[in-house]
Amino acid sequence: MVDRYSRPEMADKWTYQAKYQAWLDVEKAVVKAWARLGKIPQEDADKIVKNASFDIKRIDEIEAVTRHDLIAFTTSVAETLGDESRWFHYGMTSSDTIDTAVALQMKDSLALIIEDVKMLMESIKKRAMEHKMTLMVGRSHGIHGEPITFGLVLAVWYDEMARHLENLEQTMDVISVGQVSGAMGNFAHAPLELEEYTCEELGLKPAPASNQVIQRDRYARLASALALMASSIEKFAVQVRHWQRTEVYECEEYFAKGQKGSSAMPHKRNPILTENITGLARMIRAYANPAMENVALWHERDISHSSTERFWLPDAFVTSDFMLHRMNNVIANLTVYPENMMKNLNLTGGLVFSQRVLLELPLQGVSREDAYRIVQRNAMKVWEEIQQGRPTTNEKGESLYLNHLLADEELRSKLSEEQIRECFNYDYYTKNVDKIFARVFK
Repeated sequence: MVDRYSRPEMADKWTYQAKYQAWLDVEKAVVKAWARLGKIPQEDADKIVKNASFDIKRIDEIEAVTRHDLIAFTTSVAETLGDESRWFHYGMTSSDTIDTAVALQMKDSLALIIEDVKMLMESIKKRAMEHKMTLMVGRSHGIHGEPITFGLVLAVWYDEMARHLENLEQTMDVISVGQVSGAMGNFAHAPLELEEYTCEELGLKPAPASNQVIQRDRYARLASALALMASSIEKFAVQVRHWQRTEVYECEEYFAKGQKGSSAMPHKRNPILTENITGLARMIRAYANPAMENVALWHERDISHSSTERFWLPDAFVTSDFMLHRMNNVIANLTVYPENMMKNLNLTGGLVFSQRVLLELPLQGVSREDAYRIVQRNAMKVWEEIQQGRPTTNEKGESLYLNHLLADEELRSKLSEEQIRECFNYDYYTKNVDKIFARVFK
């Protein structure tokens, strides 16, 4: 974990203290389950639950000799107990403790991620409502297309995040499983009820079947869900980065008083937060690969997954949490420039209305091929004039494209001046915004 990209709320869930505490919680739950089954004396179980503790320094000392972290842990705990220590880790294998404990950590961590997603969605919704009818140009291939609103862009983001929220909530169900099935997962040394009682105590479900580990397709599902979410967050960040370009300047990240953009160029205001988000998203996607490869373990288990999970599990959660909060900060404080959006919308001299004109001609009996030819030839004239530096409007404030269309005799034989001018009405492009919002923000 990189401190620079960590929030204590999440990072604290993946410390050594948190890991060993989760192990201890599992072991105590198993002891309670054994006592419930009548296998061990209730008095001994009570002593273990009350007195069992661990010391990280002592665990490290023992592991230096045993080279087995779970044994080092159980030995350290046993040193805090009396004769009742014989029931600690009774009938269990290492993965019973570790995998069930990791399930607890994943569950708590994913709950925080889900709250982060809801927080971001609320910020997106707030800005979407604020800019529901703020006109801007829509772009495909980076080229101006047709008028849209900034609110519609944000509605798409909200809808996308809603899918990630659903995916993460479903993933929560997939990962919230524990096991106390013993070596090889055959329950030879413990009844199924032991696992059921333990999981009930811990707020988990028993894995219907396990071998010596919880199957890693569950972990891969988690890694994939986080990677998919990160990809969407990066998509949002990339759009912000484009909007902040000097030539575009439709939005920009909040620039705080005293903030500096460049050590060499004092005028710079750079999109550093969204660039950072792009980099973080690359890392989160990278964690999905080892999680996928961990699915294929040898037979009932090996430990090829163990080393990778010490990296990717804490890092994926910590980085995702940080990225979500950073993106929320960007959206909540994004500076929006509606005037520049309108300026850019008019940058191509009315070409954004070409399809509207195209669709009017077939209504007058013109073939689509002829309609396309008429509309495109006038559009190409505008492109040429823009390349030559011509103003995009005349002295009356009318667009170049409108002027060319009104002067086209073939077009005028099919459409009146009033019909052509009506094609340049922005209201045409916003008439269904309320209906779209009703679909998205239910």
